[in-house]
Amino acid sequence: MTNGIHVPTWDSAGADSLWTKACGADRWREDRPLADDVRQLTDSELWNMRTEARKVMLTQVRDRYARQLSAEGDTHLNVADIFREDTLTVGFARRFATYKRPDLLLHDPDRLIRLLTDSQRPVQLILAGKAHPEDRPGQALIKKWNDFMQRREVRCHVVFLSDYDMQMAQEMVQGMDLWINTPRRPWEACGTSGMKVLSNGGLNVSELDGWWAEAYTEKVGWAIGDGKEHGEDAAWDAHEVESLYCLLEQEIVPAFYDRDGQNMPSRWLERVRESMATLTPQFSASRAIRDYTTDHYLPAAAGYSARAANDGKLGTDLMQWQTSIARGWDTLRFGKVSVESKDGQHRFHIEVLPGALHPDQFSVELYAEPSDAGRDGEAVAKPEILAACKSSTEQSGTIVYCIGCPATRPSTDYTARIVPSHAGASVPLEANQVLWQQ
Repeated sequence: MTNGIHVPTWDSAGADSLWTKACGADRWREDRPLADDVRQLTDSELWNMRTEARKVMLTQVRDRYARQLSAEGDTHLNVADIFREDTLTVGFARRFATYKRPDLLLHDPDRLIRLLTDSQRPVQLILAGKAHPEDRPGQALIKKWNDFMQRREVRCHVVFLSDYDMQMAQEMVQGMDLWINTPRRPWEACGTSGMKVLSNGGLNVSELDGWWAEAYTEKVGWAIGDGKEHGEDAAWDAHEVESLYCLLEQEIVPAFYDRDGQNMPSRWLERVRESMATLTPQFSASRAIRDYTTDHYLPAAAGYSARAANDGKLGTDLMQWQTSIARGWDTLRFGKVSVESKDGQHRFHIEVLPGALHPDQFSVELYAEPSDAGRDGEAVAKPEILAACKSSTEQSGTIVYCIGCPATRPSTDYTARIVPSHAGASVPLEANQVLWQQ
């Protein structure tokens, strides 16, 4: 179940007013579509909200940074000189850990400097975070950024805020134009920080991992990666950071600075509008709680009632099934598995020797890994699982199962497997056995 954030905790006063105008004060207490209402907001309304939010955030950042520098004894920088209120503001705030790759942008420091200091289209960067007291590599990543910030040419373009906490996170997500997240797939459990900019009109550029693998389309932001796992491959890290640099240089920065006849970034605001309309409700606590309730809590309550009825007859039956599966699973065997391919179809014939189990206690399936990423508009494709049907039973007790599928991919992509089956059970939660074809 994908997480969602409590939107009223994270939206700015200006964003809240705009949401109330478009969708009403009780929008997060109701179960109704909001997207079409948000799409009625004008470029002017969105841009005024974003401009004011950025201005408020930068004032807060300067105040925090002044106190931070004073505590550190640094008197060389006048914080009034840092940042401009009309400049594309990019950042992130998180726990600094190696798998999150918070130093990815530092792969080519000189290229980053050129991006930040462009005279016509500058970028300013705000970072915050902490590392665990025992995480030396994480602390080294923070030092890496602080060392970079000592370079004279970037001192007015980048800040790293210490003592990161929830209040600081609120200030940052309310005013940030672009939120960056660069974890090493598949280690991002969800990545809720990127969700927190949505209601405020902030956009995301992120690795296709966690929530962004589910949320991303070209209409709402930008993505790096291919939705696959590459381990700690330095060459792949270099490939992804090149992709990130190119996105910033060729798409993101131009979209922010290209202005229409009303001096507004219409291409940028198209993404802001669609991101707010489609993603904010989808990744809100309202949606998450509704999904938990309808998909899990209510079915669980109904399941409990069904199992408890008739003096627990179904519950007793399930326990007996689990015991039988556990005792007899090792006696289950595959026989011959063959496939015939013709007329655009694969036809599989799968022999199963049930051993001590009854055929009603298990199911036979064909399993195939996703053939690609991005199929059918999804960022990450799902495995293909096909149920086989019992065709016949031989005198020896061998059961033959058959299944056909379109020959759109090689038959060798498919592997037969056997899993426990019971109409009243949750598999694999209550029976996690699986037998794979060898």
